[in-house]
Amino acid sequence: MPAMATRIPETTSPRVISLLPSATEILCLIGGASRLVARSHECDFPNGIADRPVVTASRLTGGASAQVDRDVRAALVDGDSLYRLDAARVQALAPDVILTQDLCRVCSIDLDAVRGLASSMDLAPAVVSLNPGSFEDVLDDVVRVGEAVGLAEEARRAVIALRERFFRAADHVTPYVAEPSVVVLEWTDPLFVAGHWTPQLVERAGGSHPLNPTEAMEGAGAGAGGQMAHRRAGASREVSVEELVGVAPDAIVVAPCGLTLDEAVAALERDLRGRSWWDELPAVRAGRVAVVDGNAMFSRPGPRLVDGYEWLVSWLNDRPELCPPEFPVVSGAL
Repeated sequence: MPAMATRIPETTSPRVISLLPSATEILCLIGGASRLVARSHECDFPNGIADRPVVTASRLTGGASAQVDRDVRAALVDGDSLYRLDAARVQALAPDVILTQDLCRVCSIDLDAVRGLASSMDLAPAVVSLNPGSFEDVLDDVVRVGEAVGLAEEARRAVIALRERFFRAADHVTPYVAEPSVVVLEWTDPLFVAGHWTPQLVERAGGSHPLNPTEAMEGAGAGAGGQMAHRRAGASREVSVEELVGVAPDAIVVAPCGLTLDEAVAALERDLRGRSWWDELPAVRAGRVAVVDGNAMFSRPGPRLVDGYEWLVSWLNDRPELCPPEFPVVSGAL
């Protein structure tokens, strides 16, 4: 879906409400933290934004992986939103810009609700909807946010720095060894494999992602070598145990969407460990399983995807010195 057209506020320091954690991270990266006047309940990074008012809440009550999945599916079938938006508080804060998304109904307030609220306000704010489908789209979104909040030059500099880090890590990927097959699990019960930018990162770190591989964009040829940016994967998808067993992965990353590292480890223990099919997977037998804070490093299409990529390169290519400091991962005999 093409990005929604936005206006640049006339004020040089617009008031911004972010309903999307990745957008909040982008805003702060480019020096816009002081412009953030409110956030979603999931906007928890960087630490300096904790004092901002929260204008959303989740309708989900939590529970085990399978129960959360059932609750999400039921809400989507009924057409119910998974989130509540505090419209009165948003109106009182009088934002110039609202940052949101329309990529995933499970991830944030739906776009129509945000647009409806904005149009009802006396001074309608610009609604900036971010809908990245690839790593390059995420970089474009940094620029898009910068233009929307009057920090265009700062955003361009941030993109240059992110790209430099990305390609510095990519220099350590060797094309002369067999690529390991990798499965990134975005949920553990039922099993979901990651999509969009994550398969891109895996493949560009030297692995393959057979359960949701990238495909070359039209006109890109094979999308190989320097053209790998022209390969994209679809959305995350549910897979069966038989599919997972069938690809016999060499490495597995458990990175459930929306879960912290501790919660992800608990999900692995509850949903996977001890299952006969799990224990027989080549990756498990070889101790090539890693649990990552997927909520921070892979699920959010923001700046920390570069941290995730650096870690992938370090892990898949046995280059521990490339791993970002304090990267949230537990690996080994899991």
